[in-house]
Amino acid sequence: MALAASCGAFAALHFAASWGIGWSIAAAVGCFLTIQIIFGRMIQKRIMADMEAVQTILLEGRKKIEAKMQRWQMRPPGSIQAAQKEIADDTAGFVREALAQTEVLRKYRLWVPLIERQMATAQMQLNWMIKDFKRVDELMPKIIMADPSLVAMKIARMQMLEKPTDEIMEVYRKGVKRQRYNKNVLPAAAVSWILVKRGDADGAFKVLTEALKNSDNETLKRNHECLMNNRTAHFNNSGLGDMWYQLFLEEPKMHMQRQRSVYR
Repeated sequence: MALAASCGAFAALHFAASWGIGWSIAAAVGCFLTIQIIFGRMIQKRIMADMEAVQTILLEGRKKIEAKMQRWQMRPPGSIQAAQKEIADDTAGFVREALAQTEVLRKYRLWVPLIERQMATAQMQLNWMIKDFKRVDELMPKIIMADPSLVAMKIARMQMLEKPTDEIMEVYRKGVKRQRYNKNVLPAAAVSWILVKRGDADGAFKVLTEALKNSDNETLKRNHECLMNNRTAHFNNSGLGDMWYQLFLEEPKMHMQRQRSVYR
């Protein structure tokens, strides 16, 4: 569209208005760039609106789960296992709805060259949430590895697949190389945890020593201190909360208050 318009502008100015070829080309280029900018902004706004629709589905789904868990604090379910299954089923429901919404982005593939990779990145994260690791493995090579949480997910998946330590470390070093201050926390936590689990406390200590040059995270500091004092058993990433447990390397402990009967 922009190319056709710029060609039309050139023809009109050069042949109909008798403009010189230099001025006609300059005007045609200006027309092309102007249309590209306007069209690009329109497409960007539509993409943002479609992505916001995905985020809305996720937000509403999480709100419902949080409300359910608050009710369980007052009136616990029959068993922790049943509650966990119910949460997993509820999560799978709204995540699949969000996955379907991401397919709307496919209509922009002719105008946005990276949209396929952006879709793969979003879909990989959503499939991760419901532990569809077969689909995660299919999408992982296609994603844009820019966010540290994605680096941590790839590292966690490599641990699940029992990949060699040197391969995991290669992904880690590449992933945190240009991260801004405190953006290396989750990958560093994941790698150091993996090294501790694999019996390489010294390696984990070195990772955290280097990571703390670009972070002041309290959990990393605490684990660094534990390893420094040979208290490997106290190494723990629970201080990172959901950010850590969403990697599925450890299961969070689910606590529910039991109602106490009041006798008069």
